[in-house]
Formats: sequence, structure tokens, C-alpha cells
Amino acid sequence: MQQEPITTDELQKATTIVNNILDYYNSKVVGQPFLGATILAAMMSNGHILMESVPGLAKTTAAKVMTDAVSGSFSRIQCTPDLIPSDIIGTQIYNAQTNRFENKLGPVFANFVLLDEINRSSAKTQSAMLEAMQEHSVTIGGQTYPMPEVFVVIATQNPVEQEGTYVLSEAQLDRFLFKVKLDYPNPASEVEILNRIENGVLAESKAVSDMEEMTFLQKLKKRVYVDDAIKKYIVDIVQASRNTDTLLPKDLAQYVSMGASTRAAITFMEAAKSVAVMNGRSYCTPDDIKTLRYAVLGHRISLNFAAAADGVSEETIVDAIIGAVPTP
Repeated sequence: MQQEPITTDELQKATTIVNNILDYYNSKVVGQPFLGATILAAMMSNGHILMESVPGLAKTTAAKVMTDAVSGSFSRIQCTPDLIPSDIIGTQIYNAQTNRFENKLGPVFANFVLLDEINRSSAKTQSAMLEAMQEHSVTIGGQTYPMPEVFVVIATQNPVEQEGTYVLSEAQLDRFLFKVKLDYPNPASEVEILNRIENGVLAESKAVSDMEEMTFLQKLKKRVYVDDAIKKYIVDIVQASRNTDTLLPKDLAQYVSMGASTRAAITFMEAAKSVAVMNGRSYCTPDDIKTLRYAVLGHRISLNFAAAADGVSEETIVDAIIGAVPTP
């Protein structure tokens, strides 16, 4: 079905909304502008994002700031080994006054759900949450409850401390639209963080947008034009991840054990549309594909133990794959 062309007024409105949200985010979170843009792209696609870093690098703060910016409902779930599915999605509770069981909805029913340290919850609990993420609904006592129209899960995990954790499987990782790895801030950024905390900047919160404007961005993004040449470029990149033996140098191809799924191609297109809107355009370019290449492809290619032993990262392989595919 042919989409209605995006008008100049709609693009201007979208640009204003995007700038307001990102300006607010950058006024709160220091040295992580790419994370803010990636979270916004996930919000525009109604997708989910996995953030990985050591503790204390503002993962929770970033999620809360973006929620405050768009006046959304926020729910934080601290994952622990004893967490069970009903703690997240809800359960049935007996009401002695009515002599009936009543459905009690869990904290997953929010616009933005922060799953802190998702890899500390059991595989059964992870599966229940990921089902809600995929189906955008849960069933309690035979009754199905839909998620809010804007529903984004922001999960975090600590890659260092692995004791008492349950590693996410490749199939579960694939359900996340993006995965972002965060590194330590530089000295100047760290000083700025201290200054903002001392001045009470982080304690203040205000909405610079709302759910109506967020829905507007989501609908507008769907109408962004993607040329057939761009679609072929996306498919060529995903195909290249599966054929590294023939496309990459042998010293890099040896580290790849599995390429990306078709979901990666879909995600590339969705991400490119979001980036186009954020850049004030009604069409996608090859650079829109490359902008979020690590977030889209990094967790969808599997590297073997030799890669870990030799210190070869997913980002190195992603760059090699992108470099091996001609840009249209």
C-alpha cells in the first residue's frame, strides 16, 4: 500500500518534537548523546532496547529522563533470581468479599518499563517478559490485556559480574530492537556530572512532549520513503553477515559463528526511518542505515570463543561487514 507523502509542516513539527526531547535529555545526561538518540529511535519504532555496561553509568537515569521528557508512565523492575513471571505480568488474587478471583496487573503495564539487570532473572521469567515484548499483550486468568499504545522496554545488564546470572539466549537477544554498550565517561564529562548533581539539575524533571506527540512520531515514521536500492543495501548487509567466509578477510571471518536473521533486516529499515525523521527528512539514505549499525547488528551476529580470546569485538566485525558491501 502506497503511503501518503510527508508534508513540510509535518516534518517541521517532528523536528521540533525531536529537538525538544533530545535537548532535554542532553541537559540531564552527560556524554551519552548517542544513547539518547538510540532510545528515541526505539520509542519511535515501539521497540525495545538492551543496554550493557558496568554499574553506575546512567542507564537507569537515561531511561527515566526519556520517560519524563514525554510524560509517560514509568515502571522499574529489579530483576533477581527469585523473581517469577507473575511479579512482572500480574496474577489472580482471591477477593474474600466477592468470593471471586480478580486479575491484578503487574508493573509491565507502563509506557516505559525498565528491566534492571535482566540477566539476573531466571530463564522462565525472561521468557514471560519477552513474550509481552513480542506480543504486546499478556494473558492472565484466560483474559488478554493489551499493552499501552506506546510500550518500550529498556533492559540493562552488567557484562562483568556473571555469578548468579542467566545469560540471554540468541533468540531472546534478537527480540531487542537495539543493543547499546556504554563506556566510562571522559574526565571532562565526569566533572560536568558532578557539577550538575551539585546544582540539582538531575533532581528537576519536566515534560517537554507527551504521548500524543510520541504517537505522531511513530505514525510519521511509518510513512518515510525507503527506496528499493536502500532495501537491497539492507539485505546485502544482512546476507554478508551470513557469508563472512567469502566476503571478509580470513583473519576476521574465522571469528563469526552465526550471521543475522531476517529480523535484523526489518530492524535496519525501522531504524533508518527513525533516523531520517530525526534528521528532518522524509526519505532514507545509506548513512541512515550506518548510523545505528552497531546497535542493530552487534547482538545479532554470534562470535566464537576465539574472538573473545583474541579480543575481537562485534563492532570490528560489523565495520568489516559494512565495508564489504558496496554503498548505493
